[in-house]
Amino acid sequence: MREIKSAAMVVNAKSRKGQKLFKQACAAMKGLPYDVDARAVENPKDLENAVRDVLAAGPDLVILGGGDGTISGLVDLLVGHDVILGVLPLGTANSFARTLGIPLTVDGAVEVLRTGQPRRIDLGMIDGDYFANCAAMGISPQIAETVPHGLKKVLGMVGYLGWATYQFARFRPFTLIVDDGTKKRKMRVVEVRISNGPYHGGTWLVDEASVDSGEIVVQAVRGHYKRRLAYNWAASFFGMKERHQDTISFSGTKLTIETQPPLPISIDGEVLAKTPITARIAAGVIEVMAPVVA
Repeated sequence: MREIKSAAMVVNAKSRKGQKLFKQACAAMKGLPYDVDARAVENPKDLENAVRDVLAAGPDLVILGGGDGTISGLVDLLVGHDVILGVLPLGTANSFARTLGIPLTVDGAVEVLRTGQPRRIDLGMIDGDYFANCAAMGISPQIAETVPHGLKKVLGMVGYLGWATYQFARFRPFTLIVDDGTKKRKMRVVEVRISNGPYHGGTWLVDEASVDSGEIVVQAVRGHYKRRLAYNWAASFFGMKERHQDTISFSGTKLTIETQPPLPISIDGEVLAKTPITARIAAGVIEVMAPVVA
């Protein structure tokens, strides 16, 4: 295993827990066997410049602190650099950290930086943009586009779920067309998940997806009525086997996706694209510090 001699940390201090836990993370990292250039970024617009700045110094490890959206939005900058990604999960769902088995506490995540090992993983791609965990069409981007500014930071998961319930009442099913290059499939659906990992919204949903499978997975929840989506989420939340009765999955290195009507796509919680799109896998494109697997 390569020795880590230098590290930098960039924390999104506007994420729900970022500002509050930045000092705690700095204190926890004092016990690491290397110095950490730690930066709390108040304005999310400055995050990319902060990461570019720390990368210019050539660290062995770059730690990103924030939610899934923060990590997905910045991971592009690490691709092509000889650097290991460290994850400090400070968001609401923390699906990427869950996929990797990283504890959701500051002390637990820092312990992985201390005792873990680099793991080479895939990233998903929507057209030309990398993402870490999961993109979605349906209710998720509708919520992400409309959620009041600061709601998650102030009220956390409870506030977010309340807003999701309100938006669910306004949501309508749609038509999905998936093309794997050999065959097109068309169906009526209530949600579509484009997954590089099994978690979405902090819940295990896509069994077939893995960060090192070399394939992107598109999972559709079929149905003409939105109550099918509510049932699927409830069954998934409680780990019931019935969670798969209304789902169908497609996998490959490249899948073309259309919807009728065209819909926005949320990528790890941030609305960044609109159908039609091409979903790809970037196999083994980055290393991340993960717990040691026994």
